[in-house]
Amino acid sequence: MSNYAPLDVTFVKGEGCTLTSTQGEQYLDALSGVGVVGLGHCHPNITTAIQSQAGELLHTSNWYHIQHQETLAKKLCTLAKMDNAFFGNSGAEANEAAIKIARLHARANNIDTPIILTANQSFHGRTMATLSATGNPKVQAGFSPLVSDFIYVDFDDVDAIKAHIGNVNIVAVMLEPIQGESGVIVPADDYLNQVQNICQTNNWLLILDEVQTGIGRTGKLFAHQYNNITPDVLTLAKGLGNGVPIGACLAKGKAAELLTVGTHGSTFGGNPLVSKTALAVLEVIEKENILDNVTAMSDYLSAGLQKLSSDKITQIRIKGLMIAIELNQDCTELLNAALQKHLLINITGRSIRLLPPLILNTNEADIIINTIDELLGAL
Repeated sequence: MSNYAPLDVTFVKGEGCTLTSTQGEQYLDALSGVGVVGLGHCHPNITTAIQSQAGELLHTSNWYHIQHQETLAKKLCTLAKMDNAFFGNSGAEANEAAIKIARLHARANNIDTPIILTANQSFHGRTMATLSATGNPKVQAGFSPLVSDFIYVDFDDVDAIKAHIGNVNIVAVMLEPIQGESGVIVPADDYLNQVQNICQTNNWLLILDEVQTGIGRTGKLFAHQYNNITPDVLTLAKGLGNGVPIGACLAKGKAAELLTVGTHGSTFGGNPLVSKTALAVLEVIEKENILDNVTAMSDYLSAGLQKLSSDKITQIRIKGLMIAIELNQDCTELLNAALQKHLLINITGRSIRLLPPLILNTNEADIIINTIDELLGAL
């Protein structure tokens, strides 16, 4: 099917932040598979975990206890201060679970037509429910009728949420702590704190979609930790498996008890292979001080990019290793231009978006800065 438009390159090998093409040429991966390969390509500890588990047991289904899955659930819940976990195969599946939890929260409170508040320009996935939750008409185009009962409000606008306090059908607010797909939009420092206060006062669930911001991407294991809050529901994916497909929906308190036997499931979710791999990812993040490196490289890249002299730059937004360089013109053409210079980036409208691996070093950061400088000079 023609739903993808791949660039004219095929990769056959990866190591750290570098990918090698079929032609034997090396590319610096400043996108890390759209934020998936946080520990770089073929990290030896992750490879060892996959190989060892593949030699023992791949899959049994959730009809039985899965040792590594239960260990992973306990580990994630401890780290996130949550109570229970559900595992699927992707961020979309994790968000589907979160939406179903919100619906069950409504039933528990005798609300027959539940509504979830989400944000304009958000991105929560491409299944019917998650694209309906997504506040971007481009993602929804052609798929009407959408799953109803989502109301979109402006991101980083507390008053826009307060305006719905009188609506007795609101059951949850679902947000990304930082909007990634729309160009690394970072809200005010206390935005999430204020939203949580509103949710707690009105018995709404606070659902945080950390599919992209989670697992160290911002310099904290979870982005909401910058706010010292704990959401009711937390979704994860991308970096959790470092390339092995996994999604997780964590919940606390009453929200953690709403999914009961038979209400939700996943054939592959949390099988022995992906759970063992995710445990290895968390172990590497801790033992190799990955979060400290993210903060250091974020500061380094920020300083370097701020020195660029291009008059085309209007704003640089950076949180951890989520980076957007906003220009005063469309820059779609830079996607192929960067590829010609062996740098992998992403473009969102007028923004150059970078999601380099969390193991990035200063030499690689210099390559990114210098190549961006060259690209802007030729634009």
